[in-house]
Amino acid sequence: MKKDVHPKYYPKAKIICSCGNILTVGSTMPEIHVEVCSKCHPFFTGKQKLLDTSGRLERFKKMVAKGQEMHKPTTKTTGTANKTKKAKSKK
Repeated sequence: MKKDVHPKYYPKAKIICSCGNILTVGSTMPEIHVEVCSKCHPFFTGKQKLLDTSGRLERFKKMVAKGQEMHKPTTKTTGTANKTKKAKSKK
């Protein structure tokens, strides 16, 4: 077997959440920073909290509105103007 293939394992690695909660787990990184943990996540707390850190919600709403505009029914002309031009040009 090859030596030094696997990364170093830290049995007491720290996970630090933006809410201030610190968890100790085993990991290949000594310290991990996260935005949401089990202490502040809405699924575990039962509180509804909107996490929109980079404007994703606004971009999604714009995309949906643009898609609805594209799918609006348009009124088509019957094409009588084209038919009369063709009939006149044939004579």
